Amino acid sequence: MHSSLPEFDMPNDEQVHLAAESFRLLADPTRIRVLWALLQGESSVACLAELAGATPTAVSQHLAKLRLAGLVKGRREGTFVYYSAADDHVRRLLAQALYHADHVDRDLPAGSGHPEPHRPRAS
Repeated sequence: MHSSLPEFDMPNDEQVHLAAESFRLLADPTRIRVLWALLQGESSVACLAELAGATPTAVSQHLAKLRLAGLVKGRREGTFVYYSAADDHVRRLLAQALYHADHVDRDLPAGSGHPEPHRPRAS
């Protein structure tokens, strides 16, 4: 059936694995808050902990996992490390996830609104 579709294409196993790993790492509210904050600009662990409502230790552990996955990068300055989102792909991925969540939450039709979400409403 799908072999008759000229534009049909499946990702390779490595692409599927890496995408699934990225989604798995994003399946945590603290990590989403941390990444969203980093999309606003570079930040320290202490500042991210305050913004995410988590302890610095927990945020540091989340950042280590996000860094290994290539979603964030760190810059050392003396004894401090300042983190930022790895690239614009991270912005688009997170923006689309929040945009989708906003549409599901408010029961909006697909395609309505702007794909770059505003801050989600507080629960």
